[in-house]
Amino acid sequence: MPSTDGRLADFEAQRPRLLRLGYRMLGSISEAEDVVQDAWLRWRETDGGVDAPAAYLTRIVTRLCLDQIKSARRRRETYVGAWLPDPLVGSTEQDETLADDITLSLMLAMERLSPLERAAFLLHDVFEQPLTEVAVTLGRDPPAVRQLASRARKHVQAARPRFALGREEGERIARAFFAAASSGDAAALTSLLAKDVAIHSDGGGKVLAFLNVVRGLDRALRLFQGLRRKHAFQPRLLRTATIDGLPGYVSIDRGEVLQTTALEISDGVITAIYIVRNPDKLRHIADELSQA
Repeated sequence: MPSTDGRLADFEAQRPRLLRLGYRMLGSISEAEDVVQDAWLRWRETDGGVDAPAAYLTRIVTRLCLDQIKSARRRRETYVGAWLPDPLVGSTEQDETLADDITLSLMLAMERLSPLERAAFLLHDVFEQPLTEVAVTLGRDPPAVRQLASRARKHVQAARPRFALGREEGERIARAFFAAASSGDAAALTSLLAKDVAIHSDGGGKVLAFLNVVRGLDRALRLFQGLRRKHAFQPRLLRTATIDGLPGYVSIDRGEVLQTTALEISDGVITAIYIVRNPDKLRHIADELSQA
């Protein structure tokens, strides 16, 4: 039987990938960490007769996520306001947890998939597992898994970015939007926002946030101008960032609340804005800021 140290080394080699899978399945960093910890406890008890640790651990994490995803979706039925995934702040060059092409927009599209469709799509299309391995993980035969992945692919196709946005251009637009939104500058906002822009804000009932999605340029202008009039507090930009593959920033905003803002950009204008203010979803960012 291999030593505990040997099993730990095998597990740690897979941990970033397992965390990425757990997060993409559940949309929650803390829940992904719990699943990976549970996977470690199960891995530690194995007798060592595992020829492919990566495949074995992927199977464990996927099945644990499938067990959890149903209860997570039931909780979201009573969630206060819009639900958004926990924001992952970084860049694909810096953080292996973000080492794929899934954006926040695509994660929201995946919420409409069945749990099995989501798992099949992630394992086969994103994590590039052979259909035979995915079939074993999901307890289905390969043709059924192929069909699950194909259906999922069609459902999320529209959410995939058509063109890659340059990092510098994304940062420029993010800074310009922060300045315009903070000041309520109607002219600047009009030049930055698409006519059908949609604003999603997740406060989770813990802090002030828009309960419903705000749609359309006119409503967005009234919203930001109204916020500027009602709140004397001047938002502070902490840093620009890549948030789940989208350009954005971390700031201290109205009510002196930490928030992340991610921007979906198409043809040079902002088509969607995703604001997370729920402190439960920002603990990892608050911890990073406190250690900086």
